[in-house]
Amino acid sequence: MIYSHDAAGSESVSTVCVENLDGAPLSFMTTTAAQRMRALAEQAAIVPTTTRTIQQFGRIRLPGAPWRYAITSNGGNILVDGVPDSRWRIAIDAAVRVGGATLAEVSRRLRARIDDSWVKKFRTADHLFCYLVVEPQSVPEGFLVEWDAWCRSRGWSASQQGRKIYTMPDAVCKSRAVAEVRARLRSSGELGAQARTLAAGDGALDAEMLCAADSAIRPRHGELEHLAWRHPTVTVTRAAGILAGEEILDWFHAAAAQ
Repeated sequence: MIYSHDAAGSESVSTVCVENLDGAPLSFMTTTAAQRMRALAEQAAIVPTTTRTIQQFGRIRLPGAPWRYAITSNGGNILVDGVPDSRWRIAIDAAVRVGGATLAEVSRRLRARIDDSWVKKFRTADHLFCYLVVEPQSVPEGFLVEWDAWCRSRGWSASQQGRKIYTMPDAVCKSRAVAEVRARLRSSGELGAQARTLAAGDGALDAEMLCAADSAIRPRHGELEHLAWRHPTVTVTRAAGILAGEEILDWFHAAAAQ
């Protein structure tokens, strides 16, 4: 529901900046989407969920904040009132260790497969997973398929979203963290037993979360659109780009009212 400067500038609509980087505006929502998100936050328990690191998430100022819970690092971290939950992180680290290869081994193997002709940056995210920032047109043919196959036999997987290629342990997933937050909200009485889980996302790393939700929506752009990904419980917006954010929030309002 937030978009880069280029995506925001492609539409003749009023926008608000929701993320700055090094003092410069980076990501935007339409003014209408921002208003609808504030209204939704008054009606429902919103849990921002992202692959961004804790630090990267801290740059974002979403309408409706502050958040009781937020999920970062693709589910590897749960923030409670802005503070990382150490109990959750300990459990995730233990699950990664049991699941297969270590981050150090994966990083070493990945570095051996890349070079500066197509990789601009190698990053480790919150000591959980790693990703590459690449020149998409220069990625060697077959690289992602071969690297993903190596990873899957060792409890990891690889996927590409635009200029980033993520290498992620299976234990680090958004749906697992969403289920944990849902359980806590039910236990505290903030959610009723019959409350439904609704979700939105546009990347391959969102697919599991979208399928796990009672109902979900994705925009008509992004990695899942490129993959022509569909699921019976996932709606696809009519609009693409920044205007899809408004449609997604309208969908949330309607679904929450059911």
